[in-house]
Amino acid sequence: MTAINAPRDKYNAVWIIFFILGLGTLLPWNFFMTATMYFTERLKDSPSDVLTNQTANATSQDGDTRSVLESKFNNVMTLCAMVPLLIFTCLNSFIHQRIPQKLRISGSLTVIFVVFLLTAVIVKVDMAPLPFFTLTMIKIVCINSFGAILQGSLFGLAGILPASYTTPIMSGQGLAGAFAAFSMICALASGSKLQDSAFGYFITACVVILMAIGSYIALPKMEFFQYYMESNRSRPSADEENKMDLLKKESPEKRPVVNLMEDETKPSVSVFNIFKQIWVMALSVCFIFTVTIGTFPAVTVDVKSTVANGGAWDIYFIPVSCFLLFNMMDWAGRSLTAVCMWPGKDSIWLPVLVGLRVVFIPLFMLCNVQPRNYLPVLFHHDAWYIVFMIFFSFSNGYLASLCMCFGPKKVAQHEAETAGAIMAFFLSLGLALGAAVSFAFRAIV
Repeated sequence: MTAINAPRDKYNAVWIIFFILGLGTLLPWNFFMTATMYFTERLKDSPSDVLTNQTANATSQDGDTRSVLESKFNNVMTLCAMVPLLIFTCLNSFIHQRIPQKLRISGSLTVIFVVFLLTAVIVKVDMAPLPFFTLTMIKIVCINSFGAILQGSLFGLAGILPASYTTPIMSGQGLAGAFAAFSMICALASGSKLQDSAFGYFITACVVILMAIGSYIALPKMEFFQYYMESNRSRPSADEENKMDLLKKESPEKRPVVNLMEDETKPSVSVFNIFKQIWVMALSVCFIFTVTIGTFPAVTVDVKSTVANGGAWDIYFIPVSCFLLFNMMDWAGRSLTAVCMWPGKDSIWLPVLVGLRVVFIPLFMLCNVQPRNYLPVLFHHDAWYIVFMIFFSFSNGYLASLCMCFGPKKVAQHEAETAGAIMAFFLSLGLALGAAVSFAFRAIV
């Protein structure tokens, strides 16, 4: 069987399915992240709630009337998201050898769907701030843990198909944030109460996840997909089986043994030697996301408009200028790498540009972040914040994509898969480090 004999992907059905699955991998986290107004509103102190006043009441000398839970929500949310993402990204390389692909993908989607359904139900349930905060963080841990398994398994599944079928996954992921932000804006524009808007918001997420589950169920019925699955099973060459290691087909007992033995007979692959060749790219992508997650959304979400004067822009400022703008420009940066890849993989300018992104940390801190503790406000006007956000998000998408593309290209062909895994680990490490330093960044303001 050869690719020449492969059937056509009728109506691009498989491409569309992988796009929907890609959307489903990052949409849940983006929906939680862009719904911060709803969550922080429910964490406000209630005078009649004695327990809350005892455990979460904090009024600072600087006029911060927010409760402890309300003020720390964004930092703790980011930490509870990124640490499980890092851990389960690492664990997935072991899990995929023991758990069938169907169970990993459909199981992860089902758990995420149940979590969002629970979130929608809780919108209508009165709950004290502390239990609500705790339950929300547990849900965020669940979403990102199973999301990491889903993402790793999905890229492994796409590995069977032609290389172009990884593109719809990236496209879906890139648009997930913009879709979540746009949905939140539509919910606000409906004019309904914040609680009602949030309910519709989370129900929308449930519908998208159900679409992803339905798409995955339909995938094995596609003739195009069936061909490549059968072709892959009928070709047990060492090269192809090593290439598809992340997929882990559900063949019985001999499969893991054969795969391990074949890895042993291939040219020796040293993780340390590969890291020595790609360490600049690995540390660069780690630094990119440390800076990004350290400030977004922990610092950026607390910037207040100075031109709204209590008007409608006050409501839309953060959903539009923070979340929607970030995700649109991040997607634009990722997309640009399809036609332009400057600077090159050996250019000194790439790590220099990555290092220069550190300037965004003080720039956002000096915007009108409220409440604040130590730093003055130098950039009062909303326009400053919007300009900073455009360059911040565009550089994040563009430079991160360059690093992820260049990493595997700096090593030999048989080492490319391991190099990709190392790059993915350092990306996750950057997310986790960013979540950790976000506490310090927000406290310094």
